[in-house]
Amino acid sequence: MARISYEEAYPGIELSHRSRNWWAWLKGTPAECIHLDGDSRWMATLLPDTLYLRGKRALRREPVRPEVSLCRECLLSIAADELAAFPGRVMAFEPDAETFTQYFFVAAPDFEAAGLRPEVAAALANRLAQAAPDCAECARPAKWLWFSRATVGSLDEFEKIAEGAGEWFCAAHGARKLCDAFENIAEANVFYMNLPYGESGAYVWI
Repeated sequence: MARISYEEAYPGIELSHRSRNWWAWLKGTPAECIHLDGDSRWMATLLPDTLYLRGKRALRREPVRPEVSLCRECLLSIAADELAAFPGRVMAFEPDAETFTQYFFVAAPDFEAAGLRPEVAAALANRLAQAAPDCAECARPAKWLWFSRATVGSLDEFEKIAEGAGEWFCAAHGARKLCDAFENIAEANVFYMNLPYGESGAYVWI
């Protein structure tokens, strides 16, 4: 399993020395961006290349970038460009700001193994296979289908997933929509987030 250093994986992120000392190494805790030293009201643990299938880590890219804890600004500085550059189809659900603790991408072939209910997996797969209109913000072909909390409140609402209109965006504007949603959340403690992989899939929250 190929791994790379924090410096290679996150060249624009200044990491806290406290989170990289011998005691942090003994505890096995991930490195943190320097901003979390003074303010941890908004933090997320990013495992960019890792998916959890039935509770076990499944690596989805190599080399594997290390786990890191980030403030919102540092998280979005890493995620925004990669989200916008992802060439595949994405469905994304606005998380519940009051309750969500994980926000992760699952590619279509992994829906079942990731524990999604069969009716939810079927609804997601059908929507991902649909022809897409142009982006709501520009003339480029849409690749993202965004569902607000008002449209789909949770993954249990699989009929709304199957039938809800949602908003269609190109990759750049879809990525912006997701980043805006995070920026509108005042406080969060996200234990797990990854980045898109494969050809198509969905960003879901729990």
